[in-house]
Amino acid sequence: MPDKLRTILAIRFSAMGDVAMTIPVMKQVLVANPDLQIVFVSNKNWGALCAGIPRLIFFPADLKGEHKGFKGLFRLYRSIRQSYRIDAVADLHQVLRSQIVRTFFKLGGRPVSVIDKGRAEKKALASKENKVLKPLTSTIERYATVFRKLGLTADLTNTPPVFPKQPLPAQMTKGNEKWVGLAPFATYREKTYPLDKIEQVLAVLVQKPNVKVLLMGGGATEVAQLTTLAAKYPASIIIAGRFTLPEELAIISQLEVMISMDSANMHLASLFGVPVVSIWGATHPFAGFMGYGQRIENAVQLEDLSCRPCSIFGNKPCFRGDHACMEWLPPAAVVAKVLTVAG
Repeated sequence: MPDKLRTILAIRFSAMGDVAMTIPVMKQVLVANPDLQIVFVSNKNWGALCAGIPRLIFFPADLKGEHKGFKGLFRLYRSIRQSYRIDAVADLHQVLRSQIVRTFFKLGGRPVSVIDKGRAEKKALASKENKVLKPLTSTIERYATVFRKLGLTADLTNTPPVFPKQPLPAQMTKGNEKWVGLAPFATYREKTYPLDKIEQVLAVLVQKPNVKVLLMGGGATEVAQLTTLAAKYPASIIIAGRFTLPEELAIISQLEVMISMDSANMHLASLFGVPVVSIWGATHPFAGFMGYGQRIENAVQLEDLSCRPCSIFGNKPCFRGDHACMEWLPPAAVVAKVLTVAG
């Protein structure tokens, strides 16, 4: 290792799934550039996503507390500057908070590279009229481009797992069963497969020999819903709310397949090379948020519904009012894809 490492500050706040997509890129950049270290500033809760990657340093940001508002962001900048000599900044977020932090460094003479989110082409993809339905540059590739603009190598031609399988928590054991993760929730209704249809998927899978379904989610409401499901299907196991993030990641690493919405669990499973059967409604894989290394063939969606996608992030109400993109998607299609992928 060189005596003196260059130090890049990478910024990505926001949700866990978005942050998870940065990890494969930063690991590849570090492997290809051995004279480099990356200080990654993100939400204080996501440090486990960086664990075990040499020269990737997690710097926690408390955006609802110590680092809230302009003064808080200045405190964050000052703390980073006092801890590390930053040579350049990679803004992987391009929002007001990241703009403020990067501007402090830019005023100090540091080069800055910023993500191009492709807003115009995403708007055309989700347009109600004159829709331009074509695959866009993936978010992961957009992250890589930010580092390339700083003169760094970022080759994503291959997509090996970021992490190996992890040892299970002491209270979990796995025999010869095939583990299927079921993560039925997303931030918005338009990205969420109806719970009655999820139940139909679960009802079939728990009857399959040698298959164990693990129910995943987060927050009190989701845990309550999963508890109700598990009471009806006691062969399933609730993971949600019972483990720390590192423990849950270890469990995910042992899955044969994950069933997920267009949400965080798709991206967490992708870090371990776990195949994901992803369910898409108002959003679409063409927008660039497919999981790292995941196959489009494993996406379950209504491809001939002309209103899809109606949203890039799923945060717009269904203008039809019937949520056809999810309501018309048969549970049998999900089950068939899961059984094919699980083998």
